[in-house]
Amino acid sequence: MVGWQRGDWFDSTGLVWVNPSPNLRSVTEAALYPGVAIIEGTNVSVGRGTDTPFELLGAPWIKSKELAAYLNARGIAGVRFVPVTFTPTSSNYSGRSCSGVNIIVTDRNGFDAPGVGDGTGGGSAEVVPGRLQDDRLPELLMNQSVYDALVAGQDPRRIAQDWQEGLQKFVKMREKYLNLQVTACHV
Repeated sequence: MVGWQRGDWFDSTGLVWVNPSPNLRSVTEAALYPGVAIIEGTNVSVGRGTDTPFELLGAPWIKSKELAAYLNARGIAGVRFVPVTFTPTSSNYSGRSCSGVNIIVTDRNGFDAPGVGDGTGGGSAEVVPGRLQDDRLPELLMNQSVYDALVAGQDPRRIAQDWQEGLQKFVKMREKYLNLQVTACHV
């Protein structure tokens, strides 16, 4: 940990990346995971069974150009969406051609991973009404009011405003722990 500073990304360490999971093969995928994994509670593929899991979202019924345009118009900070087709070899839609989006991280310090997940799930529902099945989404979100707001089509940034007061309290409380000075122990 010598020389490490909060806010450093793994690739700035000079260390060799070791996959923490078979489907987290890069810093980009690890950064996208907290948001994109939320979509696994739906009937949309998150790219498992491709070379770039968690960088792709799609399903046979998605209209890729419309979804990319919709998501790009939402102005989700730090990412853009490119229409693609892909065929996963495992998980949702294994062996079937999926249309969807490739998530391109343009500013990894400025994007909000959960906002990406909330926006893309809602975007799928908007572009192809009636096709998104989200049976597991409430369980993954663990917050009924967030789920209800997403289903109602509210902008994820607007939804996030509801938890800002609690978040600020947490940030203030954790500050004392972030500033602890740790000294080396010699055995």
